[in-house]
Amino acid sequence: MFAALLDTCALYPSTCRDFLLSLAIESIYRPLWSSEILAELEEHETAKLARVGAEHGFGPDEAARRTTSLITAMEAAFPDARVDGWEPLEGTYGLPDPDDEHVLAAAVIGGAGVIVTWNLRDFPRDHVPAHIDIVPPEKFALDQVHQNPIAALRAVRSMAKRNTREPDTVDGILDKISTTYGMTETAQVIREVDRD
Repeated sequence: MFAALLDTCALYPSTCRDFLLSLAIESIYRPLWSSEILAELEEHETAKLARVGAEHGFGPDEAARRTTSLITAMEAAFPDARVDGWEPLEGTYGLPDPDDEHVLAAAVIGGAGVIVTWNLRDFPRDHVPAHIDIVPPEKFALDQVHQNPIAALRAVRSMAKRNTREPDTVDGILDKISTTYGMTETAQVIREVDRD
């Protein structure tokens, strides 16, 4: 199955993460990440939840607990997603930002065909092996939805059912991924399938 390494920036926005991972649950692609990516996600997600918690009556300990629960759930849902053994390659690609070396190293070791990131300029084409594409989440999502639009619709329906705190609909989710993450074409493809 086609493998894609999801950079932290693609996993950090909650609905984007849920959508991309819901596509993976439908076996449209296989997600990959490293321990370093999960550590970055944990740090940023905990900080985000601490800010949200201040508005909703829970503190930093609850934010940390929720983040740990998220990471645990991700690893349970995708037990083969974590790429190990990437450390020897870190620092060998000469990327503009040395902090992104671990992402490319994990993609190479994991056999990824693509790195999904909004940080395109941090992965210049001449520093990345030819067999790995660098694409933003909106392009990646569209490519995957084109592969199997019916499975993509199932993924969005599952998202709507899971969202019990803030009930949502398929249209509501598609509106959000369209306006917030630039996935307008992706939402349109799924809507066309939903109308059939």
